[in-house]
Amino acid sequence: MTAELLAGLAAVLDWQVLAFLAAGVSLGAVFGALPGLTATMGVAVLTPLTFWVSPEQGLAMLLGIYCGAIPAGGIPAILINVPGTPASIATSWDGYALTRKGKAGLALGINALASAAGQLTSIAFLAFLAFPIASFALRFGPAEYFGLALLGISLMAGVSGDRVLQGMLAGSLGLALALVGLDPMTAYPRYTFGLSEFLDGISFVPVMIGLFGLGEVLSQVSDRRARARATKIEIGRVVPKARDARSLVGSALSGAGVGTMVGAIPAAGGDIGSVIAWEQARRTAKDKGQFGKGSLRGLAASCSACNAAIGGAMTTMLTLGIPGDAVSAILIGALLIHGIQPGPLLFANNQAFVFSIVFLLVFACLMIMVVGLLGARPLAKVLSVPPPLLWAGIIVFGTVGSYALNNAVADVWAMYAAGLLGFVFRRARIPLGPLVLGLILGPMMESNLRRALILSGGDWLALVARPIVAVFLAAAVLSIAWPWIRSRRSASRSNLGPPSSA
Repeated sequence: MTAELLAGLAAVLDWQVLAFLAAGVSLGAVFGALPGLTATMGVAVLTPLTFWVSPEQGLAMLLGIYCGAIPAGGIPAILINVPGTPASIATSWDGYALTRKGKAGLALGINALASAAGQLTSIAFLAFLAFPIASFALRFGPAEYFGLALLGISLMAGVSGDRVLQGMLAGSLGLALALVGLDPMTAYPRYTFGLSEFLDGISFVPVMIGLFGLGEVLSQVSDRRARARATKIEIGRVVPKARDARSLVGSALSGAGVGTMVGAIPAAGGDIGSVIAWEQARRTAKDKGQFGKGSLRGLAASCSACNAAIGGAMTTMLTLGIPGDAVSAILIGALLIHGIQPGPLLFANNQAFVFSIVFLLVFACLMIMVVGLLGARPLAKVLSVPPPLLWAGIIVFGTVGSYALNNAVADVWAMYAAGLLGFVFRRARIPLGPLVLGLILGPMMESNLRRALILSGGDWLALVARPIVAVFLAAAVLSIAWPWIRSRRSASRSNLGPPSSA
């Protein structure tokens, strides 16, 4: 084992491998920071470039893109409320609020540090607990995936803040939009209105860019005070104080644990893990009212979780040959082209290569952390750009990113329609998070529920009786009921005032 460990480290310390890794991290930061250019797109586009180099060099570039894009996706989410990648949705909830308070540098610093904490924690899981995590994920069938999706959807109540009813209505709209396209079981067109552009459904990324990016632009344009002055916000310190850092350790580690476990489940990713981790941190915090309004703990939990999903997805991919997310699916193809078959035999026959992957992930994580910390102040200077130029840049990048996703004009129109919807929602004070949750998790919940019912012969009791499903359903019921329970407890406490003096 020691010999394989040293051989894996020696292969990574080759200067050419490190050069490919640095190039991959840099390219990943670009793909992550530009809305619409996701980590999946970056790995997919650049995979053919790795066919003519060694497996270590090719994988170094691809893993660098993967590890660099996810943390970089939090940069536009924090600065301009436009998530660079789907995994950064929850990052925008507290990150942009901190920017509005003049703490953009601190938010970017926490994003860099928490992202590194999440990645390193998940890499440790990959190195030491790969087989237990993968074997647990292997027990997931359609019923378990349905339970997981239902648990995620039940978080609509939590991410709605104090406007639960409006949030549930927005989530229902997201679920309705998820129905557009071909039926997942019969391939029959649904709600397409005879338009071929809707056969593939409504793409999530353009909707996300429109809701959070274009919607924010329209909201600021309609504000005369915002038009009259340039945005000038103090950047402040980048590295949190020792006292604040200690208070964030628990949230970051908790988010890393959630992100790793969710990432190890095939078809689940950092977007789901970050939302679950954010909600878990909110429930266990004493200052629940600050979440969504600039909570450092909420930001640390979401940043850590979405990056921890990387190690979880790699665990499932390497040990079982099953992709944990879209990026790991592309990585499987790249490994196969290089003659490497992911699966249990990889750990038995090529341990040195497995250790090389672990070391590559560690070095990529450290590189992007340094880039995030050193680049926080220059990146935050974007806030000094006059608002009209900043708005124009957001619209241009959003349009290009939406079109580049599928080379479809329909995605651009979807982005603009979502932008108008986001503007209306902001004016009506309707939370956007539940709509995004419904759009992401709706297809996953519907298809797996129908598969599970087919396998059980329509027996709902057999579906619910599965232990993992029962745990997910109980957690979902508690998630929906908790806001009501909390309000009842608060009302009862307010009624218990001090006894009046005679």
